[in-house]
Amino acid sequence: MELQERLDDVRSRIAAGERQAGRPAGSVRLVAVSKTFEAEAIRPAIEAGQRVFGENRVQESQGKWPALKTEWPDVELHLIGPLQSNKAADAVALFDVIETVDREKIARALAEEMKRQDKSPRLYVQVNTGLEPQKAGIAPDDTPAFAALCRDELGLSIEGLMCIPPAEENPGPHFALLAKLALKCGVEKLSMGMSGDYETAIAFGATSVRVGSAIFGAR
Repeated sequence: MELQERLDDVRSRIAAGERQAGRPAGSVRLVAVSKTFEAEAIRPAIEAGQRVFGENRVQESQGKWPALKTEWPDVELHLIGPLQSNKAADAVALFDVIETVDREKIARALAEEMKRQDKSPRLYVQVNTGLEPQKAGIAPDDTPAFAALCRDELGLSIEGLMCIPPAEENPGPHFALLAKLALKCGVEKLSMGMSGDYETAIAFGATSVRVGSAIFGAR
């Protein structure tokens, strides 16, 4: 399959998932995960109408996205990988959405940079729903208090929550947990679901799904 066919297939599956869940058409946004792919591999997806992309690393993104965003100013870029505090300035400068706010140090660094640069990327709290020690994200029980800290003390507007369930587990309970936490935190957006489980995520209320290999092929 060509990229256009793969992209159309993912879009049709998202639309079917919305219908099956009784949700309005267009209620789930597709974030095309372009990490590790060069600009020339990404360009056909933009030409096919895709406008929202996700990247894991700030430095890698700096090498390809400024030129692409100059060419297509309406592209929206999401940081979906771990953020180090020494990269906060670069992240605020480049990304429209940062989905991986997961500790106070990062939240404070982002608040400082957003004020300094007078930019306001939209922010998500990353939740480690499986409490995996090797994975980034704040513990579920700590999430409401952390979201309140970001909002009340640091003046950050948290738009939603994001999670990456353990690979070997049924993702459904993790998606259900994230949706429950979103209600407690008073946020509406849920970034959850990847190439292997995005249809399940839609059934549990995902407002955006992060799909890479099903669009761009194997890395």
